[in-house]
Amino acid sequence: MATFSKITLSGSTDGRAIKVAATATPGTTLHTGSSTATTYDEIWLYAQNTDTTARKLTIEWGGTTSPDDLIELTIAAESGLVLVAPGLLIKGNASSALVVKAFAATADVITIHGYVNQITA
Repeated sequence: MATFSKITLSGSTDGRAIKVAATATPGTTLHTGSSTATTYDEIWLYAQNTDTTARKLTIEWGGTTSPDDLIELTIAAESGLVLVAPGLLIKGNASSALVVKAFAATADVITIHGYVNQITA
C-alpha cells in the first residue's frame, strides 16, 4: 500500500520562503527529489514578487539541458502567492535525483513558497 507524506521543499529552511538568487541557469535549488525509483514527489510552488516591476521567472523542472525542462512565466509587480506548479510530479531516480531549480530576471526579488506531497509505492 502506498504511503503519503506532506513535506517541506528541501531547499527551504523550516518551511520558509526560498529567495531566488540566481539570474541564470543553474538556478537556485527549490527541491531535490528522491533517489528511490518508487517515490513520487507532487510539488506545489507559489511565487511572490516584492519588486515594483514585473519579473520573469524560470523554473527548471528536473533538468537544464532541454527547453522542455523549463517553465517560464512573468510574476506581476508586488504580487504574491501566484501558483507556479500545481502539483506537478517528479519521480525518484537512483542514478541522479531530479532537482527543481529557479532563476529570475533580477536576483532576490522573487521568493518561492511551497510543499511536497511525497508518495511511495
